[in-house]
Amino acid sequence: MSEVEARLSGLGITLPRPNPPVANYVPFVRAGDLLHISGQVSVDASGGIKGVVGEDVDAERAREAARLCGINLIAQMKAACDGDLGRVVRVVKLNGFVQAGPGFFDIPQVVNGCSDLMVEAFGDAGRHARSAVGVYRLPLNFAVEVDAVVQLK
Repeated sequence: MSEVEARLSGLGITLPRPNPPVANYVPFVRAGDLLHISGQVSVDASGGIKGVVGEDVDAERAREAARLCGINLIAQMKAACDGDLGRVVRVVKLNGFVQAGPGFFDIPQVVNGCSDLMVEAFGDAGRHARSAVGVYRLPLNFAVEVDAVVQLK
């Protein structure tokens, strides 16, 4: 078990099987030492967190949705690393998208749900550059989607 997996276990997180693509794309692409991971939505075994943030979903639940995206990103990282999360050098960049209602502006605080998980899981190597964007709609009505760029060894 890698140090990252030990940290995740300590947080009570068991990584799910990586989610397969729902359209014409691949879950990740490696270019040199950079891994580009396709957007991961706020889905889990129970169906996930769906709806418009600020209307159907409150800010705290949306933050949980972003954390789910982070768990799904780490599951994709593990798949890309042939099961060895110790190969992750750094989380370089996250792009967070929140399906936000017209009066909801706390987008960065929502995406912190994913950002905080990256730091909890990877320590300083989890600190990253980031964008946090409110959008009109997300695929399949999920509340949050996050993609990532990760450096591997």
